[in-house]
Amino acid sequence: MPAATPPGGAPTRDEDGYAPLADYAGIGDGRSVALIAKDGSVDWWAVPDLHGVPAFAALLDPREGGSISLRPDEPFTVERGYVGDTNVVATEFVTRSGRVRVTDALNTGVAGRLPWSELARRVEGVEGHVPMRWEVSPGSALGVLAPWADEHETGPLLKLDDLTMGVRCGDVGSHETHGSSVTGHFRTAPGSRGVLGVVATSREPLYLPGADQLDSRIDRTVRGWQDWSDTLVWSGSWEKAVRRAALALKLLLYAPTGAIAAAATTSVPERLDGGKNWDYRYTWVRDTAYTLDAFVRLGLHEEVHAAVSWLLATVERHGPELQPFYSLDGELPGGSRRRDVPGYRRSAPVVDGNDAAGQLQLGPYGDLFQTVFLCVQEGHVLDARTSRVLADLADRCCDDWQRRDAGMWELHDERHFTLSKMSCWQALDRAARLADGGHLPGNPRRWRMESARIREWVAEHCWSEERQAYTLHAGTEDLDAGVLLGARFGFDRGPRMASTVTAVRQELGTGPLLHRYSGMQKEEGAFLACTFWAVEALAFTDQLEQAKHLMDEVLALTDGPGLLSEMVDPRDGSLLGNLPQALSYLGLINAACAVDEVERREA
Repeated sequence: MPAATPPGGAPTRDEDGYAPLADYAGIGDGRSVALIAKDGSVDWWAVPDLHGVPAFAALLDPREGGSISLRPDEPFTVERGYVGDTNVVATEFVTRSGRVRVTDALNTGVAGRLPWSELARRVEGVEGHVPMRWEVSPGSALGVLAPWADEHETGPLLKLDDLTMGVRCGDVGSHETHGSSVTGHFRTAPGSRGVLGVVATSREPLYLPGADQLDSRIDRTVRGWQDWSDTLVWSGSWEKAVRRAALALKLLLYAPTGAIAAAATTSVPERLDGGKNWDYRYTWVRDTAYTLDAFVRLGLHEEVHAAVSWLLATVERHGPELQPFYSLDGELPGGSRRRDVPGYRRSAPVVDGNDAAGQLQLGPYGDLFQTVFLCVQEGHVLDARTSRVLADLADRCCDDWQRRDAGMWELHDERHFTLSKMSCWQALDRAARLADGGHLPGNPRRWRMESARIREWVAEHCWSEERQAYTLHAGTEDLDAGVLLGARFGFDRGPRMASTVTAVRQELGTGPLLHRYSGMQKEEGAFLACTFWAVEALAFTDQLEQAKHLMDEVLALTDGPGLLSEMVDPRDGSLLGNLPQALSYLGLINAACAVDEVERREA
């Protein structure tokens, strides 16, 4: 990860209290994700659900957003990493007085996810006697609620509207409750061990486990993550990066439904002067398709089944139109609301919700049919009702592909976007193949005829002889890194796609990084997934050595214990956009898989 501070260095915040995005590591329990800065502060945790109340949101509002801090009460440096192949974080604070280890987990139980949310922080004295301080201080839920603290006979309670949180303390000093926060101080010694925890429920009774139970569940949570990681199947190059990417994606899988979130946060800006802030706590059909593609290749069959079943049921319930994205509980998004808080590094607006649901986007056709195609290849059998729904959608795609749409990038001006046409080709190609195998009813002849028409239309209207590249949309010379996905789809893996990769890298590239499409260099950071798409396109167009070199370059920029966000600022390597970003990790895994596939074929 582009490092804000060198390994072992002192964490830094600016004068307003914002930490660099590269300083955050993530923990999760299958229901929510918490982000922990290098200085020991939990700056983001929506409780109890990923799309729920952001009780701790100092990421977007350092003064009023709320956090759970635990750190030495004297200057310190930090050494940090994940506990093996898990989403449990271990941080060592080094001070003049000694060394302390803090292990952070969103705990799970014997049978998986707990009925309540449980964030546990184990504190171990390693060397010397280190003064420590902690504070649990919920915020305003992005400026709409007022938290308050109360003393209960079993310990301190914190309340935020319907959310009830209990602070659990074990050998971390006596606590003080004041206003809306709970604080404490203590001193470690060699071999000492304590635990600080927060347990929470919404609109239901709260169970208050003992501190020893929280402590023991940290170890159980580590074992659970390790057991899951042991099921990953990967024998290609870049094993460490691929395994960490899979773990990050697992954080974003919303276990109650099987949906896959695009990111865990809202409104982290794509540029620091504001204006490009979105809420990504939803599930895009596109991201689901790419995730399943990656998970199938890694042997993760349970997640694939859960996500596909949820997606097909959701599409059917809200049909006949195919929506670009849905809420994590399977409902249609309800628009957005602006919140009166400063935003990350004062880059407002902060939004709750997403307005792009009303757009026409043709890309989800290809994404959905690719998802189903992969699942059938993996041995799934479609039920009769789902088969009929899919056949009807294929017929709709035969008509809809000729329409203008907002495209993958969800732009306001509808155009005949090249990638949208390629995606419709993919949908009809996969539908015809499914019908050939007896998985879809009807005659696939029309689907094949329309897919051939799309290919001819793209060749005539979306190819630039001058640029020797596929363009952003018909009638323009602008370029789009997204069209490189056409190589993955199988739309084109020949000379035209090969020359498109060259043109895109020349115009949209800064070193190994790529911007999304023409003109974006002046408006936002480089989009990480685009570089990984270029790796795929290079591999599939017989430019394997270039693909491997580009992969090595981008992984060198993103190495470390932090999280991949949406974008990177090419000027200084700082991160931009929501995190952890599913599309970035999906790009990484699928790029590695593409290189591995071509290497195996050539061996």
